[in-house]
Amino acid sequence: MSRVFRIARLTWAKAKGQRGPEKQARRWQGLGAKMFPWKGGLHFVGGVLLVALLAGCGSAATPATSSGKMLVAASIPPIADMVRQVGGDQVEVLTMVPPGASPHTYEPTPEQMRRLASARILFLNGVGLEFWADKAVQAVGNPRLQVVVLSEGMEILQSGPHATGNPHLWLSPQRVMKYVARIRDALIAADPAHEAVYRANAKAYLAQLQQLDADIRRAVAGFHSREMVTFHASWVYFIHDYGLHQAAVLEATPGQEPSAAEVAKIVEIIKATGAPAVFAEPQFSPRAAQVIAQEAGVPVLTLDPLGGLPPRETYIKLMRWNLQQLQKGLGGTP
Repeated sequence: MSRVFRIARLTWAKAKGQRGPEKQARRWQGLGAKMFPWKGGLHFVGGVLLVALLAGCGSAATPATSSGKMLVAASIPPIADMVRQVGGDQVEVLTMVPPGASPHTYEPTPEQMRRLASARILFLNGVGLEFWADKAVQAVGNPRLQVVVLSEGMEILQSGPHATGNPHLWLSPQRVMKYVARIRDALIAADPAHEAVYRANAKAYLAQLQQLDADIRRAVAGFHSREMVTFHASWVYFIHDYGLHQAAVLEATPGQEPSAAEVAKIVEIIKATGAPAVFAEPQFSPRAAQVIAQEAGVPVLTLDPLGGLPPRETYIKLMRWNLQQLQKGLGGTP
């Protein structure tokens, strides 16, 4: 690593107060309605790191790790796991947004940027989820880095605060099957020598996803209620694909708690629709969910859109855990 890059890392660490991913994630979560504090911050990262990398870090032309595996990056934990399932022993996966952080507000660290400069592929969800991606790619200056937007060309539902549409496609296993096919094809294009491995892994993983899809359909058919009150509009694809109904959303904008009038309206909706539970998310404070649930006389349960930590460290484990939460909240046989 060049002297310039070491200076850049020291300067950035001082500017950020030497926050690790977990501390930084907690800081962003506490910002409430200040949705996009990254404006300007990542400009600084981009300017400093681009100069540093061009000054002699020299890793952009080497997409393999010391173990010989191809280094690839993925934006969020669920996508990172999909890439691991398809790539197997041939890839090392860098997860950009760590478990516990929100992709809506997270900012890459200098170490992540350094490793991204050596990556061969960056897998993104798209639909505006990874606001930092364009600047990060420009900043690292890696000419071999291929950016793969997994949702490209897919049907995008218009709900929630996102101007480009709702980005949470990965929460429907039906749509994830298309993600897996694109991951397979991208890995083959970057590493054709292991095409047979990637095809076999993808086939086996798709079979698991098909079983998950069948299990979800069977469970939903036994739900006593189909009315969902969720923390964010994160579950619209799941709701759409499995025949449920979005009764209400607690926070229309992530990080911005509902007003007193909005709370009263949500409570009224819960009572009118008979929605049996309120679902919080572990990436955000449950305070609003607890207040609304208490007023409406229903329990608070948790749906996790990101996972990444035991017992939800893989995508399939995450979705099976969420299915159990839905069964508890909406009624049905576990």
